[in-house]
Amino acid sequence: MTNGMLPDQNYVTSLDEIIWGGTLVAVTMVLHALGMLTILRVNVRLKNYLGEKVQLFFVGVGTLILASWMILVVHLVEVAVWAAFFLWKGAFANGSLCYYFSLNEYTTVGSNYSLPQHWRLLEGMIATAGLLTFAWSTGVLLTLAQDFQEQQMELFKRHREKGRDKK
Repeated sequence: MTNGMLPDQNYVTSLDEIIWGGTLVAVTMVLHALGMLTILRVNVRLKNYLGEKVQLFFVGVGTLILASWMILVVHLVEVAVWAAFFLWKGAFANGSLCYYFSLNEYTTVGSNYSLPQHWRLLEGMIATAGLLTFAWSTGVLLTLAQDFQEQQMELFKRHREKGRDKK
């Protein structure tokens, strides 16, 4: 920024930015794929381990909470990769600031900080990575929530049918 308000009119996107940004988005997606598949596998193993108990309301909600926590951890690890890159490239003074900036950009909240001019394109690329991974996470959580809801509705239906049989 030249005067604190307007972007530098001489800024030119570099191939270096595009390559690093593309690489970081790819790494983010690989980590996310590993994380989401792990969450789905853990859910299957929990269902097998718990057997009929998985149909209990609080057990089902508990598995959704566990999946949510695991999704959060996956996102935080992905943000750490971006923060480590920014720290390595000297974009900010310390790791905490790199992580704070990365988390705010990844969630598209934005921050009061900006990357050095020669890395400016990565602000949009980290937000894009965040949007892609949040959409994927939402899909995984909706899959698990749909399964939970179907189980609960089936139990409700069986309970109603038992009540009718008694009459």
